[in-house]
Amino acid sequence: MTEPSFLDHPPLTQRVNAYDEAHLGLYLRLLVADEEGADWREVVAVLFEIDPVREPVRAKAVHDRHLARARWMTAAGFQHLLQPRLQ
Repeated sequence: MTEPSFLDHPPLTQRVNAYDEAHLGLYLRLLVADEEGADWREVVAVLFEIDPVREPVRAKAVHDRHLARARWMTAAGFQHLLQPRLQ
């Protein structure tokens, strides 16, 4: 069994962090799935490889926390990506 490439709790910071940058694709896929009305159970099974039948509480929490962070990225976080970076 391999180690998951995500945390159950994405780090909640006031600025985009390394975790956010590494998971931008995941965030986009979550936003698209949500917009299309996909069932969260299917989404969490595909994107996070968590069985929502075996781990319903964890599966729902992981999905909801990452979707919330993805929504934050669209509302505020993206602005930080547009700012110049210090070397």
